[in-house]
Amino acid sequence: MHGAAVYWEPMPVIPPYIATAVLPPVLCVLSAALLAVLVWALTRPRYFYFVRHGETLLNAQHIRQGEAGGLSELGKRQADAAGRYLKQFPITRIIASPYERTRETAAFIRTYLGAPVSYSPLVAERRNPSEIIGRRASDPNVANIVDQMDLSFHDDHYRYSDEENFDDLKTRARKALALLSRQGGRHTCVVTHGIFLKMLIAYLLFRESLHASDYVKLSFFNSADNGAITICKFEPWRMFGATRGWSVVAYNEVTELAPEP
Repeated sequence: MHGAAVYWEPMPVIPPYIATAVLPPVLCVLSAALLAVLVWALTRPRYFYFVRHGETLLNAQHIRQGEAGGLSELGKRQADAAGRYLKQFPITRIIASPYERTRETAAFIRTYLGAPVSYSPLVAERRNPSEIIGRRASDPNVANIVDQMDLSFHDDHYRYSDEENFDDLKTRARKALALLSRQGGRHTCVVTHGIFLKMLIAYLLFRESLHASDYVKLSFFNSADNGAITICKFEPWRMFGATRGWSVVAYNEVTELAPEP
């Protein structure tokens, strides 16, 4: 007489992707904590301290500049004052335009902050028409060209000659903000120039709806003084808002100069 057949139920095989997902409670808690820290690090506000370079020798003489041109004695004091003001913030990096005047300004600021300096052409000044570089602003021909570029309402695509026009500057402002938004540090100093700074702020506020006529009005009524500081905040979790997470905290804050020796 044959015995009853015995059937063995095979042990189920747990797929590796399920097995690795079933973690002990302690590991689950640790994973959640690490994820929370990562999200916090990526979404916490970041602050940017924009500094217009100190006055140059050519600024003092009202001569239109290109890339060259070092700081005047007043400009050196302005750069020093900006550094003294900024040392109250935990700034960990400095990004500067590669022009001579911004390099000098960044060097003064670095003596107070001790932060490394890198250079980016994205925050350089607008390129002037070659016809006016090295010429005095009081020259009637120069004044006429500058009026056409900066003080008249014109089409977004208007170009006098070989300068950067409104479209060019708007594109560069877009790229500069994208670069800055990817910076990991919470506090960054950016040493830049007057005209480009005003374009950057205008684009920050209006984004793609910004037109040349809007920029002309904003530029005319909002000065950007040598050595002054503008503070902006970037909040990554608001990147889908109207300003893509950017806001202006303070504009054109003029720092107190040290007494003359």
